[in-house]
Amino acid sequence: MSDSSTTTVRAIFETREAANLAVEHLVQKHGIPRPDIFVQSANDENSAGSVPSGGDVSSSGDVRTDAPIMGDIEVSVDIAADRLAAVQRSMGDLGAMRVSGL
Repeated sequence: MSDSSTTTVRAIFETREAANLAVEHLVQKHGIPRPDIFVQSANDENSAGSVPSGGDVSSSGDVRTDAPIMGDIEVSVDIAADRLAAVQRSMGDLGAMRVSGL
């Protein structure tokens, strides 16, 4: 008999770009509906990440100032407990600094 309980996976990323890639991976590889995935600042500050990347850097290489670089980005999702290891591994492979399952 399979485990039908759910658990929450939280993964912390340095950039919004990496967090967005993780969301796409959860949707496309793991079949998780996009509305079930949550992205937010990992701290109390509004933030686009802790390292500039992607849209945070202009074509000339200058860091934009309209998107605060004040902390990490958290991606969280509730999944079936029997999928925990696969989802945690995927988040780690995509560059998550920390991955937890509750």
